[in-house]
Amino acid sequence: MNEVRIIEVKQSVFASNDKRANELRQELKEKKVFLLNVMSSPGSGKTTTLVKLINLLKDEYKIGVMEADIDSDVDARTVSKMTGVEAIQLHTGGMCHLDADMTRQGIESFEDFDRFDLIILENVGNLVCPAEFDTGAVKNMCILSVPEGDDKPLKYPLMFEVSNFVLINKTDVIEYFDFDMDACKKNIAYRNPKADIFEICAKDGRGIKEVAEYIKKQMKDWRN
Repeated sequence: MNEVRIIEVKQSVFASNDKRANELRQELKEKKVFLLNVMSSPGSGKTTTLVKLINLLKDEYKIGVMEADIDSDVDARTVSKMTGVEAIQLHTGGMCHLDADMTRQGIESFEDFDRFDLIILENVGNLVCPAEFDTGAVKNMCILSVPEGDDKPLKYPLMFEVSNFVLINKTDVIEYFDFDMDACKKNIAYRNPKADIFEICAKDGRGIKEVAEYIKKQMKDWRN
């Protein structure tokens, strides 16, 4: 009987992607385009949060948005209608994440993308796959909503390990759920002590201004 050969392809795929991500990041740095990758579960309030943030930032920065999803253009239409910024929809063909090459294709679909100061990528909604692939973003932002539970940083560690800052959304309904804010923050810190954490409510705008100011500082520091 022939010996079964086991070939580890995962590492080489990720290594190749990391190389392309670093190349994209460097190119964007040279063009002074800040790429923000936004990740979360479906229904966490990504699009609503982004609309509120964009409306606070758009007078100061030229912004483009890429909405990634398996199908439909609902999110891109919503963002464009409610903010007035240019938004495009990226269909992943059934894939549950974007990698660096797919991100580059999206960015290059903008006409003269270097006219943007900030490009926001709303990644495919789930807490697993998007965290595994470096998109070439300068910063990763994760949104965790109260109804999902305070244990998610323990159950999906990589998402919180790769996120530079975490928004805990839907704080207006915390009294209706078994959600311990202090425990959630400790769980996030356990996975990533360097992650900055914000409590927000995208529905009524609570905490959004603080996040907008934080992003502005990240962009300023990155350019200097």
